[in-house]
Amino acid sequence: MLPGVIGLVQATETVKLLLGIGEPLIGRLLTYDAFGMRFREVKLRRDPNCPLCGQAPSITDLSIHMDGSAAACEITPNGGRAREGALA
Repeated sequence: MLPGVIGLVQATETVKLLLGIGEPLIGRLLTYDAFGMRFREVKLRRDPNCPLCGQAPSITDLSIHMDGSAAACEITPNGGRAREGALA
């Protein structure tokens, strides 16, 4: 049941965006409590210091993710990134 509910919400959001109708969840996070059958909406603000979408983004190329491997996000035993500097 859970995948059906979440899938329906995702499909509805897609239709709203493609057709330019309704009020899409831009700037809002919708959470779903399956046990309590409750939805909750949280408003989000854009972080001006975000490295991806902020005022001065440092992440400008996501091509390291093109092969679909998780290697781009690996953490080394010393806590650093396995591909240090790959996104800068």
